[in-house]
Amino acid sequence: MLVLHVVATILGAALVLSTLLSAIKTVILPRSAGSLVTRAVFLTTRRVARLAVGRRGFEARDRVLAYYAPVSLVLLPGVWVALVMIGFTGIFWGTDGGSLRDSFLLSGSSLLTLGTVFRSDLNHAVLTFAEATLGLGMVALLISYLPSIYGAFSRREQLVGMLEVRAGIPPSPAELLVRYTRIGLLDQIDAELLPQWEQWFMDIEESHTTLPALVFFRSPQPERSWITAAGCILDTAALMSSTIDKPHNAVEDLLIRSGFFALRRIADYFTIVYDPAPTADDPIMVTRREFDLVCVELEAAGVPLKPDRDRAWRDFTGWRVNYDTVLVQLAALVDAPPGRWSSDRGPVTPPKPKIWRVGRRRRAAPPSS
Repeated sequence: MLVLHVVATILGAALVLSTLLSAIKTVILPRSAGSLVTRAVFLTTRRVARLAVGRRGFEARDRVLAYYAPVSLVLLPGVWVALVMIGFTGIFWGTDGGSLRDSFLLSGSSLLTLGTVFRSDLNHAVLTFAEATLGLGMVALLISYLPSIYGAFSRREQLVGMLEVRAGIPPSPAELLVRYTRIGLLDQIDAELLPQWEQWFMDIEESHTTLPALVFFRSPQPERSWITAAGCILDTAALMSSTIDKPHNAVEDLLIRSGFFALRRIADYFTIVYDPAPTADDPIMVTRREFDLVCVELEAAGVPLKPDRDRAWRDFTGWRVNYDTVLVQLAALVDAPPGRWSSDRGPVTPPKPKIWRVGRRRRAAPPSS
């Protein structure tokens, strides 16, 4: 019996410490770190949401999935509290030797600061105070951090909303280039638009790996999505660098590199498989025919194009191959609304995020183009 009490004490302490570590990783640690508890909560909620939407259309799925990330965040502190209560139940039972019922009541009274059950001896008093402090601290931690989560969400959505004015809904790189040509600002995209999106990619890389729940926060408008906006901007920069007849500008190259680095690091957290060092000859999910049709559309609108269409296609694939897989798979992961060359690549089976975190992958080599 003594062995059982010792084991219960050790396992209870381990459960409490692992729960505390989960809270630290989720809301305090300023880097990407996997947490078994956090992922288990989000995966469970995701399965429930998927069962609820079934085979419904996009609008019905979007209404349900809009609640997925917020509900998961609300459930998370409750799970932490429950695990701490179970852990301290084991500690109280292991150190006291009384019944499990009495240990559970003491743990619940301590954690919720009810004071209905109390042990006057020093050892149990210290454990009671520690549990009460830990429980309140974890809940307060997440509540106090919610403004940071929604601050990052607001920053992300500002440029996503602005893109609707420039690229339409769903956002299209062709429409963006045509509109800038019509208003005479095509030569100003590099200075007026792309630097903002380079900063945006740096922001989402930090926020969406430190706070992965943000990946699943859907835009206020069902037709918008951060991942389709990212795809539109990356394809726009790739087309400008490869296909538009104008002097080369390194701003486009830097935007693409910042973009695919950001998307890859988000994909790393969800263990999405991709080639970290692709070559320009590797296949992409955009076909040559789709590329040619966009060129026809641009040419008809008066957008100046390079005469060598074969070279333009090779250069475009040389850039696109760096973010092609992660873009399409992330769009499937979040069930993004239809977007040209991103979430319309189908049928694509949404990747299943794993509980265990894999090691960080190698950075990709520069594109060949």
